[in-house]
Amino acid sequence: MAHTRRDFLRAGVGGWALMSLRVTTPNVFANAVTAAGTRARDRDTILVVIQLSGGNDGLNTVVPYADDEYGRNRTTLRLPTDHLHKIDTALAFHPRMEAFVRLYHEGHLSVVQGVGYARPDQSHERAMRIWHTADPQRPERQTGWLGRVADHVRREVDGDTSAVFVGPIARPFALNAERAIVPCVRAVEDLTQRDSPREMSEVGGAGVNDALLEFVRRRMVTARAKSERIKAVTAWDDYPSFELAGDLRTIARIIRADVGIRVFFAELGGGGIGGFDNHANQLGNHGALLHQLAESLAAFVRDLERDNLLDRVLVMTFSEFGRTLKENGRRGTDHGAAAPMFLVGGNVRGGLVGPHPSLTDLENGSPKFHTDFRRVYATVLDKWLGCDSQAILGQQFETLDFFNA
Repeated sequence: MAHTRRDFLRAGVGGWALMSLRVTTPNVFANAVTAAGTRARDRDTILVVIQLSGGNDGLNTVVPYADDEYGRNRTTLRLPTDHLHKIDTALAFHPRMEAFVRLYHEGHLSVVQGVGYARPDQSHERAMRIWHTADPQRPERQTGWLGRVADHVRREVDGDTSAVFVGPIARPFALNAERAIVPCVRAVEDLTQRDSPREMSEVGGAGVNDALLEFVRRRMVTARAKSERIKAVTAWDDYPSFELAGDLRTIARIIRADVGIRVFFAELGGGGIGGFDNHANQLGNHGALLHQLAESLAAFVRDLERDNLLDRVLVMTFSEFGRTLKENGRRGTDHGAAAPMFLVGGNVRGGLVGPHPSLTDLENGSPKFHTDFRRVYATVLDKWLGCDSQAILGQQFETLDFFNA
């Protein structure tokens, strides 16, 4: 059976995926998921996206404690003022987000308020698809915005993998790409080779030309070098025992190995009962999830700071929608619209971006958005990843000011 170079570039299913030139010999060819071998990566910036699945209640995350409408509409969900971590005279973080307060005061955390889009969809699946495609008008399109980033920054000649999903759920649609291969991993070992050196000499077979054979061997050498680099990186143990913390610990180790991956995606809430979709008995579950987010991200920041890597990394959170202002009679909230997004890193301009949305001018019982989420994406693309946001998003959006000069 004859093989072409494209056959191998498209053959991998994840990790440093291996494929044979001979159908009967598995685990031989390191395909296009291998990282670039020669170009220095010292200045390449890295994006880590965290999805808060289910629709995070922004009003009990960044709490408008001084607004009477907040207390009037949340008789059981109102958070006690003396337990909050105050940002200023009007806003505060949830009581279980103490670690976020530290990041905020260190200047590592930026809060973009009132984020959403016009005529928000309140179906989980369709709303998430809109955020994943970055296209409210065409959420049925077949690529995600980060998949298009992966296509944009990949270098086929080096067989780059430029993006990876780390987590227990199915790969999010945001990473769907047209050409790039985006693997899903649970641990760094999923990105290491398990073949033996003698297998390199076995590459070959009927229908293989010399140029393709040499290409395969070069890819194997590159894959082995990157695999050994990952194996050599030790992990930092000072993380809390949360699943998200473990995923971020894996991401930190891959970043430290410097194998050319520039986009990481992780998730919080998809493995729990309802995640952030708290229609009933919200108080305890929501607080536990916010505690996991804050503590896991704080540990990740400390880990990156150890090797002066934090300035290269930006973390961005998002959720498919916020929640209603008024609780629903079951001690929960329903699907809403605007919510805050968090940006964490060594080069963010810490603080609040934009005003808190009004609690009297509502849309279907929820605070209205004033900042299109694609402005956040565009800022990350243009000012952080160095991608042309118009090419990725399909139109130009005004950027925001949340990076240091």
